[in-house]
Amino acid sequence: MRKFDTKVQYLKYKVLREVARQAWNGTLQEHLLDIPKTIIPGKVPTMRCCVYKERAIVGERVKLAMGGDKTNPNVIEVIDIACDECPMGGYEVTEACRGCLAHRCEDVCKRGAISFDMHQKAHIDKTKCVECGQCAKVCPYSAINNFMRPCQRACKVKAIDIGEESEAVIRNEKCIGCGACVYQCPFGAISDKSFILDAINLIKGSENSTKYRVFALVAPSISSQFTYAKLGQVISGIKALGFFTVIEAALGADMVAWAEARELTEKGFLTSSCCPAFVEYIKKNFPALEKDISHNLSPAATLAKYIKETTPDVKVVFIGPCTAKKAEAMRPEVKPYIDAVLTFEELQALFDSRDLEIMTMEEDVLDNASFYGRIFARSGGLSDAVKEALHEQGLDDFALKAVPCDGIEACRMALLKASKNVLGGNFIEGMACVGGCIGGAGCLTHGEKNKAEVDKYGEEAHEKTIADAISLLQQ
Repeated sequence: MRKFDTKVQYLKYKVLREVARQAWNGTLQEHLLDIPKTIIPGKVPTMRCCVYKERAIVGERVKLAMGGDKTNPNVIEVIDIACDECPMGGYEVTEACRGCLAHRCEDVCKRGAISFDMHQKAHIDKTKCVECGQCAKVCPYSAINNFMRPCQRACKVKAIDIGEESEAVIRNEKCIGCGACVYQCPFGAISDKSFILDAINLIKGSENSTKYRVFALVAPSISSQFTYAKLGQVISGIKALGFFTVIEAALGADMVAWAEARELTEKGFLTSSCCPAFVEYIKKNFPALEKDISHNLSPAATLAKYIKETTPDVKVVFIGPCTAKKAEAMRPEVKPYIDAVLTFEELQALFDSRDLEIMTMEEDVLDNASFYGRIFARSGGLSDAVKEALHEQGLDDFALKAVPCDGIEACRMALLKASKNVLGGNFIEGMACVGGCIGGAGCLTHGEKNKAEVDKYGEEAHEKTIADAISLLQQ
């Protein structure tokens, strides 16, 4: 088993690996119905009530691995039949209730949802309760707890409801595609659509003709992943898959930091455009601040655009930690530049679908960006890069007051203050995932050590300034 955080990730990986293997061989349609039996062999269930349900769920995972529901614009989907083991959740009275005489919980409830049994213990009528939480706030014994579903707790934009069959339902009008629910669902009932087949078809197409080449654009957070191999070996593995070359998206980060620094001095206030989930959050929840979003595309899109405009006959596949990147790649302003998006989970599946043992490969080189471009992968890195870009462009007179936001809750507080003109800063660095890109739902591993790996990776950059990195584009 590879270095995944959870067994849910491992199961998802196995499905992706098998779908990819059949796609490489050109036998996917022929063996489509056999994949669930390959993933769940034997007749003894290991995770569900029966092996048949396990295989039915795997069948739904196969559909997601092949692109999911084409009629649903969201890149995050719910596997309904897998979403039946969680309790309904909500506020419940626990055994800590002492049956007190004050009945503050009853007094504060405007819906009349609280009653008492013969022992004066409180009970909540779920048909009346609206989950306001006031009863929990006033209980002197903290006896009322909110047993929220993991997906709902993870979703900080309140995009998940409960359907008629007790399944999770994603409200597309609120969802920002961050994938927090994907990573936190303990049953793997919520997943991101995969475009692994698109990437495979692009590579196979480039091998069978001379019409185009396929470039891999890798996110700087790759430095914290694939811990069983060296980064240079990962790069060799990507090329062994059939990619013509591998370029750091961190070079796009250098380009964005350089441009955003100047844009900030011109406008006086700016929110970053690097995290697609953060940008989507502003548009859906703080539309009045949409005008303040940097006009720059994200680092990946910026560099992909440059590649497409300067290099003929190229297809670009972005590889990173982000599920929201899949949604970004479908937006009209980005679609011409990024042809497919893969997560690190999917890259691992691709390696193993071709039986590539990357830890045995020679180390290749990945060195296109500066220290500052590389540290975009973690929270605070963008702010540091903008500060450096101001300095390198002789704009030190501008007093940068950066507000790095580590996670969507921090983003919400900063944007709320900005909307009321009480922020006290002039640049909001928004990262939807806690920790930044190293906390993305498509990562193999998550943890504080990933930040140290990114900083170490940054220190190894040959190009020590942003200007030096950008100058490579003119060579």
